Amino acid sequence: MKSAVRQTLILWAGLLVCGGLALLLLSTPPARNWMWQQTGEEAFAAQVKGVSDLAAGLLRPHVKLAPAAVSAHADVDPFGVNVFLEQEAEPAKRALAVKMAADAGFHWLRQEFPWEDIEIHGKGDFEDRRHQPYRSAWEKYDQIVGLTEQNGMELIVRISNPPAWSRAGGDEVGSYAPPDDYQDYADFVAALVSRYRGRVKYIQLWNEPNINPEWGVYPISPAQYTELLKAGATAARAANPEIVVIAGALAATIDLDGTTIPGRNFSDLLFLQRMYDAGAAPYFDVMAAQGYGLWSGPTDHRMQPRVMNFGRPQYMRDVMVANGDGAKPIWISEMNWNAAPEDVEARYGRVTLAQQAAYLPAAYQRIRDEWPWLGVANVWYLKRATDVWEENRQPEAYFRLLAPDFTPMPVYKSMRDYTGGKEIGD
Repeated sequence: MKSAVRQTLILWAGLLVCGGLALLLLSTPPARNWMWQQTGEEAFAAQVKGVSDLAAGLLRPHVKLAPAAVSAHADVDPFGVNVFLEQEAEPAKRALAVKMAADAGFHWLRQEFPWEDIEIHGKGDFEDRRHQPYRSAWEKYDQIVGLTEQNGMELIVRISNPPAWSRAGGDEVGSYAPPDDYQDYADFVAALVSRYRGRVKYIQLWNEPNINPEWGVYPISPAQYTELLKAGATAARAANPEIVVIAGALAATIDLDGTTIPGRNFSDLLFLQRMYDAGAAPYFDVMAAQGYGLWSGPTDHRMQPRVMNFGRPQYMRDVMVANGDGAKPIWISEMNWNAAPEDVEARYGRVTLAQQAAYLPAAYQRIRDEWPWLGVANVWYLKRATDVWEENRQPEAYFRLLAPDFTPMPVYKSMRDYTGGKEIGD
């Protein structure tokens, strides 16, 4: 009996020694750097856990990415940024925002052309009569297109936000809710594409149709979104056969009840599969995803369908390949890390300003090194016109590259340095 106890104690002592040696080896700078490159974690304990997560991931089926299958719209300048130019009251500020985006090395501006701000008062009515003097509702957007051209950039025009008149329930069913008649949406898409034919080549039909509130008070419906996409894409291609249609960006979520319970969300991966089941493939040229890093850095290689990290677009790519759609790329509509102060809710994760400045260029580097099937990645976001988000302590404010008064954040400077020192394709 004593011999058995002695052997057990020796075994445990040996395990403790081996474990201690292993931890000692892992704590060395080369090991820490390797763990960072694999887990996107900076804290030692989180890195060790991350390595165990990676080991567990070896037991799961691997994603199929078919990197050589992509045939168009992937080998492009990857640098894009979301802007809110329509919210700037002064044309000079719009011009400055575009110039500062260009100065930071961004080629793409992802800009919403809100349907409710252009076809304001009724179908076919493109006059803005909300203020004196009356003017064309296109005027502001004409300037945005012109500024983009003057700076040698390109627009990704997001078309969403229906006017209240397009729904019998008005805004009571949600200000982002789809119109009652999808042909009304298609007609607006056709009007926009026709007006800017030869000047705007890339349009995005809707945003985040798999989550609340982007589909209003209604249950999430991949089939209905597919019908909206079909109507919009068909009208756009009739107006300009060279138009490139980007599907609405799907938000990363693991929720499963959004198709049955109003106000809830629905898995991006299941939503995409049901889009294919509903016949969506012919009606988009580029798939879109959101690319937020949340709680870990851009080098996080852990793959777990119920965990959100920067690598999640690989799962969307896997769904596309499984459905025979591997020739199309994915573009990221929004990506960044949230540098919210300690007194602001960490709804989207929390990093320091220094981490944000380091993570965003590293994210682009990973895309360029590892994901040839991913084209443009648009940063969320350049700036807002006012500081209302900051005043209300909303975490959305702290993705910004510029303060509302145009003061550059550290991440703006790091992106300017990164793009200035890199040639596309090197």
